[in-house]
Amino acid sequence: MSNKPRIQDDLYHHVNGEWLEKAVIPNDRPTTGGFSDLDQEVEKLLMNEFKEFADGKLSTDIEEMNDAIRLYKKIVDAKRRNEEGIKPILPLLERIKNIKTVDDLNKNAADLMLNNIDLPLNGGVTEDMADATKHSFILLGPDIILPDTTYYEDGNQAGQQLLQVYAQMADALLQFTPLSEEERKQYVADTLAFDALVAKRVKSQVEWADYVNNHNPMDIEEVAEYVKPLDIKRVLKEIFGKNTPKTIIVYDPRAIKEFSLFFSEETLPLYVHWCYVMALVKGSRSLSTNLKKLGNTYRRILTGVAEDPVIEKEAYQVVGRVFAEPIGVYYGRKYFGEEAKKDVVSLVHQIIDTYKNRVRKNSFLEESTKEKAILKLSTIAVKMGYPDVIDPFYKELKVNEEDSYFEAMQKLMKAKIRHNLEDLTKPVDRNKWAMPGHMVNACYNPSANDITFPAAILQKPFYSIHQSVSENLGGIGAVIGHEISHAFDNNGAHFDENGNLFDWWKESDFKAFKELTNDMIKQFDGIPFHGGKVNGELVVSENIADNGGMGVTIEIMHKLDKPDFKAYFINWAKVWCMKAKEEYINLLLASDVHSPAELRANMQVRNFDEWYETFDVKETDKMFIPKEKRISIW
Repeated sequence: MSNKPRIQDDLYHHVNGEWLEKAVIPNDRPTTGGFSDLDQEVEKLLMNEFKEFADGKLSTDIEEMNDAIRLYKKIVDAKRRNEEGIKPILPLLERIKNIKTVDDLNKNAADLMLNNIDLPLNGGVTEDMADATKHSFILLGPDIILPDTTYYEDGNQAGQQLLQVYAQMADALLQFTPLSEEERKQYVADTLAFDALVAKRVKSQVEWADYVNNHNPMDIEEVAEYVKPLDIKRVLKEIFGKNTPKTIIVYDPRAIKEFSLFFSEETLPLYVHWCYVMALVKGSRSLSTNLKKLGNTYRRILTGVAEDPVIEKEAYQVVGRVFAEPIGVYYGRKYFGEEAKKDVVSLVHQIIDTYKNRVRKNSFLEESTKEKAILKLSTIAVKMGYPDVIDPFYKELKVNEEDSYFEAMQKLMKAKIRHNLEDLTKPVDRNKWAMPGHMVNACYNPSANDITFPAAILQKPFYSIHQSVSENLGGIGAVIGHEISHAFDNNGAHFDENGNLFDWWKESDFKAFKELTNDMIKQFDGIPFHGGKVNGELVVSENIADNGGMGVTIEIMHKLDKPDFKAYFINWAKVWCMKAKEEYINLLLASDVHSPAELRANMQVRNFDEWYETFDVKETDKMFIPKEKRISIW
């Protein structure tokens, strides 16, 4: 690197600068480095294997993979897709167009919902926050076109430009339909008009980040009054029959209470045209190659991506989502070593035990609260690598040879939606995995009080049995600590050891925690970054988790015979190495609950004395903050 900064001034660029200068972002991706590089390696590996599956050169004893392979073949069959063109979706579009009255919509709403068509509100089944053993039906407003409500604010030029891109894309797609030119213009105008009405009533990304506030139980009779003239009772009755829920969990109360301000007899034409366009844009992904390319225009502009993936990559990415668990199990069984699994599981338990000690020494919690926190830590379930058994549901996902790609996807999505809705009367299965084995990520689920580490993330720089313990602690160790810390972030702290929404804290304890949370918000809020600014409130939960992950692993470092803090901090910086398109960076700033990767690397280390001691960081150095401003929550 031509002007390599001192590590005391910029850890991130000191460690990653040379790579950043040389790294090239693939044309079909918005980013490279860190997580993305590992994801590309897994993708390349499995793409090659799916090609061999399709050519009959490779086989597997995982039965559920056979339909994944059949779907893969449909997607790469460009000749058939292009011959079919727009035809497969036309019956569905005609059905939407024929909705002339609210009564027409009410008669068709249940079936439209099962067929993945957007209603004037969204619904589904998930774990009940108040009772994690059962499921509940949830309700929220419809999706909006732009990434966040802030894009619709007056003076937001990026939002206006993106809406123009969307409008041009929609018009280009509509030219393949039987609509006249005059109808096309009306459909596009009405789509934007309905979207604008909705955007004034739904939650922002900052509001969604505070997900505890999603739990708003309402009696179905009350909801029914709010969402008239849509007959929600009829919709649910047709779907659930005698099991129709009497209580609905409203995730976005404002959208439901102000429903009549964006949906009514008068706005029905706007909704129908919006629904038609939304269905066409969504469906274009599984039509001809040129329609798919057209339908991805908005997404490419939004993320700064130059081109779509080649058809083989498109096919892998689709089957990787639809048949996620079988593919993850296939990957895990073939490429995830038992030695690594045993080593990382041991590290998880070491981190949990250290966490318990840190809680015992905590200065702002009373003893009764500490005991409950330790109980929660003791009951965290660890899911490492991939599940032992594939969810039986995947055997129900069938792909018929005679179906077009679009028809196959419609049937698969309908099966998934129906499966989700059928969960309403079933107890929650704690053995379900939140992420498949081939995903480069990790997560904590507050409703299950479990942590999941897919096999694909357990590679360098995060983890290797050939890396030093210090490097692994700065990589996967800090990630493990991060996920455990989500059990005690501003959202997770409201859930007990069983995954139930229950405030088990003393009031004085939570007040002290809230003050520390506000300190974390202030530490990041307003930091200039690539022409924008960090929203400290949006990213606070992830920052609390980063802080906790670093704190607990640094404590473990002190217990090593030969701790190498330089290796620890350097590998921490490597993990967050990322190069991204400017458009994608702006998108993340507006909508992602994670801080920019560069700031994750540079900000958290400043909160720990070991950073200053290891690199002799002085007051005159840029990576210095006064001791009284350093934050350590967990």
